[in-house]
Amino acid sequence: MSIKQHIIDEIEVLLRYNLDTTLEGLKVHQDARQALREATKRLFDKGLVTQEDGGYLTDLGHEAAEHTQAAIAILGSKT
Repeated sequence: MSIKQHIIDEIEVLLRYNLDTTLEGLKVHQDARQALREATKRLFDKGLVTQEDGGYLTDLGHEAAEHTQAAIAILGSKT
Protein backbone atom coordinates (compact mmCIF):
# COMPACT_ATOMS: atom_id res chain seq x y z
CA MET A 1 0.00 0.00 0.00
CA SER A 2 1.40 3.36 -0.97
CA ILE A 3 0.41 6.75 0.37
CA LYS A 4 -0.90 9.12 -2.26
CA GLN A 5 0.57 12.63 -2.36
CA HIS A 6 -2.74 14.30 -1.46
CA ILE A 7 -2.82 12.32 1.80
CA ILE A 8 0.77 13.30 2.56
CA ASP A 9 -0.23 16.94 2.04
CA GLU A 10 -3.15 16.53 4.46
CA ILE A 11 -0.81 14.94 7.00
CA GLU A 12 1.53 17.90 6.61
CA VAL A 13 -1.30 20.28 7.47
CA LEU A 14 -2.37 18.23 10.51
CA LEU A 15 1.22 18.20 11.77
CA ARG A 16 1.20 22.01 11.91
CA TYR A 17 -1.52 22.17 14.58
CA ASN A 18 -0.52 22.76 18.19
CA LEU A 19 -2.37 20.12 20.19
CA ASP A 20 -1.46 21.69 23.54
CA THR A 21 -4.32 24.19 23.21
CA THR A 22 -7.69 24.39 21.51
CA LEU A 23 -7.40 28.18 21.36
CA GLU A 24 -4.78 28.19 18.61
CA GLY A 25 -5.85 27.69 15.02
CA LEU A 26 -4.12 27.73 11.68
CA LYS A 27 -4.44 30.00 8.66
CA VAL A 28 -3.18 28.75 5.30
CA HIS A 29 -2.54 31.90 3.28
CA GLN A 30 -2.98 32.31 -0.47
CA ASP A 31 0.80 32.46 -0.92
CA ALA A 32 1.20 28.98 0.61
CA ARG A 33 1.93 26.07 -1.68
CA GLN A 34 -1.12 25.19 -3.72
CA ALA A 35 -0.97 21.58 -2.53
CA LEU A 36 -1.27 22.74 1.11
CA ARG A 37 -4.17 25.05 0.29
CA GLU A 38 -5.96 22.20 -1.46
CA ALA A 39 -5.18 19.80 1.40
CA THR A 40 -6.64 22.23 3.90
CA LYS A 41 -9.81 22.54 1.83
CA ARG A 42 -10.11 18.74 1.74
CA LEU A 43 -9.69 18.59 5.53
CA PHE A 44 -12.53 21.12 5.79
CA ASP A 45 -14.69 19.04 3.44
CA LYS A 46 -13.99 15.98 5.63
CA GLY A 47 -15.04 17.88 8.76
CA LEU A 48 -11.58 17.96 10.36
CA VAL A 49 -11.10 21.75 10.41
CA THR A 50 -13.57 24.60 10.83
CA GLN A 51 -12.61 26.78 7.84
CA GLU A 52 -11.61 26.14 4.23
CA ASP A 53 -8.29 27.88 4.93
CA GLY A 54 -7.66 26.16 8.24
CA GLY A 55 -9.26 27.57 11.34
CA TYR A 56 -9.53 25.30 14.34
CA LEU A 57 -9.55 21.53 14.56
CA THR A 58 -12.94 19.94 15.07
CA ASP A 59 -13.20 17.13 17.62
CA LEU A 60 -12.62 14.63 14.82
CA GLY A 61 -9.77 16.75 13.47
CA HIS A 62 -8.13 16.89 16.89
CA GLU A 63 -8.29 13.12 17.13
CA ALA A 64 -6.84 12.75 13.62
CA ALA A 65 -4.06 15.23 14.39
CA GLU A 66 -3.23 13.42 17.65
CA HIS A 67 -2.89 10.09 15.86
CA THR A 68 -0.94 11.64 12.99
CA GLN A 69 1.49 13.44 15.28
CA ALA A 70 1.92 10.33 17.44
CA ALA A 71 2.64 8.15 14.41
CA ILE A 72 5.25 10.60 13.12
CA ALA A 73 6.87 10.73 16.57
CA ILE A 74 7.03 6.93 16.75
CA LEU A 75 8.33 6.53 13.22
CA GLY A 76 10.90 9.27 13.73
CA SER A 77 12.25 7.86 17.00
CA LYS A 78 15.52 5.99 17.08
CA THR A 79 15.44 2.41 18.28
